[in-house]
Amino acid sequence: MSTEHLGDMRTEYSKALVAVGEQDTNVVVLGADTTDSLKTANFGKKFPERFFNVGIAEANLVSVAAGLAYSGKTAFASTYAIFLPGRCVDQIRNAIAYPSPGDKKGLNVKLVVSHGGLSVGADGGSHQQIEDIAIMRVIPNMRVLVPADSTTVSKLTWIIAQQYGPFYMRMARSKTPIIHNDSQEFQIGKGIVLRDGSDCTIAACGITVKMALDASNILQQDGISCRVIDCFSIKPIDRDILEKSARETGSIVTCEEHNIIGGFGSAVSEVVSESYPVPIRRIGVQDKFGESARDNEIPQLLEKHGLTSINIAKAVKEVRGKKQ
Repeated sequence: MSTEHLGDMRTEYSKALVAVGEQDTNVVVLGADTTDSLKTANFGKKFPERFFNVGIAEANLVSVAAGLAYSGKTAFASTYAIFLPGRCVDQIRNAIAYPSPGDKKGLNVKLVVSHGGLSVGADGGSHQQIEDIAIMRVIPNMRVLVPADSTTVSKLTWIIAQQYGPFYMRMARSKTPIIHNDSQEFQIGKGIVLRDGSDCTIAACGITVKMALDASNILQQDGISCRVIDCFSIKPIDRDILEKSARETGSIVTCEEHNIIGGFGSAVSEVVSESYPVPIRRIGVQDKFGESARDNEIPQLLEKHGLTSINIAKAVKEVRGKKQ
């Protein structure tokens, strides 16, 4: 595992899309006037007849993707998270997730977005998508993925291309530390234990996985042994790994770049409360909107919302004090 090198999620998504497209001529890619930013334009240069830019019309983006999928294509539709799902939940629900031809569940559309969470730069609260995990995970037939690094994005792009049905994958705008090596295997519905521990579990997704690892290092200096899990698959979530961790460590802290209401922490709480209840503390945005921050100010913005390794370590100490 390396935490010294940075990777760009959109770049790896673009490379994987082109590679998938070379292998499967049934793959089509759609964008909504953000194809240069999402770097899906590279697919269009390679396969112009399988590339569609619908313009600034996100509801149309989803509807066209649904139509292509209904005709037998594997459709990847991408733009910014604030617009997808932000501007087209109706189309996602009723045109992608709801139609189920034969014994299939939903249509074969992959919604892959960038600029999720607070760390989008200077665009501010109107463009900081902190509700999408909650929105997407309650839609039947929809699977929700939040990768921690560019390696994960590449691997998951291949996986969802080969698995039928609707997926939502959320990428970060900024470059992120590389957590996983190329040999790491990923499976939808399964978390990955990055570090074992016995005193508490830190379950994280997206950019907060690196924060969780750093928090574990801080706590180790105080003699506290933390298990760290990359829960990139939020729906389906790994119920087994969470119940096992609850039983073996006795407490859980969750971390997400998202509103704590309805998000990843809520998903973990639902599982643990029904299987093996233990004290849980959710780290994330505390039911408020974000605000503008230049690139060099993003760390301060995340700190303002409690998204730091120091705050995670503090939460671990607090939740351990509630263990029975």
